[in-house]
Amino acid sequence: MKIVVAPDSFKGSMTSIEAAESIRKGIHKVDSTHNIVMVPMADGGEGTVDAIITILGGKKQFAHVQDPLGRPIKAAFGWIAETKTAVIETAAASGLPLLKEEELDPYRASTYGTGQLLLNAIDLGAKKVILGLGGSATVDAGTGFLKALGVRFLDQEGNEVEAMGGSLGQIHSIDTSNMDKRLKDIDLTIASDVTNPLLGEEGAIAVFGPQKGVTKDQIGTFEKGMANYAETVKKHTGTDHHTTEGSGAAGGFGFSLLSFLSPKFESGFTLISNLSGLENEIKQADFVLTGEGKIDAQSLYGKVPVGIARIAKMYNVPTIAFAGKIDGDMKTAEEQGLSIVLPIVDEPMTLTEAMENGAELLQEASARFISIVQLNKEKNVQ
Repeated sequence: MKIVVAPDSFKGSMTSIEAAESIRKGIHKVDSTHNIVMVPMADGGEGTVDAIITILGGKKQFAHVQDPLGRPIKAAFGWIAETKTAVIETAAASGLPLLKEEELDPYRASTYGTGQLLLNAIDLGAKKVILGLGGSATVDAGTGFLKALGVRFLDQEGNEVEAMGGSLGQIHSIDTSNMDKRLKDIDLTIASDVTNPLLGEEGAIAVFGPQKGVTKDQIGTFEKGMANYAETVKKHTGTDHHTTEGSGAAGGFGFSLLSFLSPKFESGFTLISNLSGLENEIKQADFVLTGEGKIDAQSLYGKVPVGIARIAKMYNVPTIAFAGKIDGDMKTAEEQGLSIVLPIVDEPMTLTEAMENGAELLQEASARFISIVQLNKEKNVQ
């Protein structure tokens, strides 16, 4: 059988590459003759760099930058030397995985480190940049990123304002005179599956603020600050992107990118699936195996497994998704083309234990699945 193995990362446990390898090992543990095609996936968030450099044959470069709270860290970005293409994840320098839950601080958190990564890529000679917006710990609307590129934000008295989430309401004017001139020569693609606008009930603060530490009683304050920033940017640039799809991505980061750098926005899943030739592999397959850490009914539409299932459904190829945790009714998943969603946890254990043993659990779940498939195949032959 030909089996396409295309998982997303199991966040906090396995990268998409490690997950694909675990599934491969599980299948070959039962029968090593199966033709396994591994296509590690991502949607613009964590794992995007690994997925793209695996597909295009790049490598990682490391840079000393700041984390969301301004602490020094070493972060990686992808580099494809042949095409001078850099692949940057917002999560690498400005992401939730870099902070403990008690460290979440939407007032102070900044995307400054992501700007530093871009500067390192430009210093290396980058002509094309793919920037994934998923997984940020920030609601600074990308002001930290812009500050790293030379932009200054000023209050009514002309004093410089710190570029962070809690300062957006103080910004009265913007100085872009020292913005890095090399940016105009960069072909910038934003990889993101978030289509939310900047403001309102579906905006950056209301929808994504809570996961970054914004409490219920703080939403109004942060929303007001974001609205002030949007108006200030409109006055400075003469453009208004606060209702543009994707402007609310990564705590408003999408808005600043649209307003100052005019990038091309593309679905992260679509970008990676096209680069990998995923559809061509799927239409020739007997099964597709995918998965990620958590699959729940409320967030199905933004999930890699559903994107894969939709492609497979066009060719009547069954799609099976493995998950560390399943939450809610999976009827919608079936309607989208997922044949079944299978848990990888096979006995009672804590979340910590499950994440620490994710690779082994996924391998065993894959072995169980292929054993059942082969048993049914043998019965049908008889």
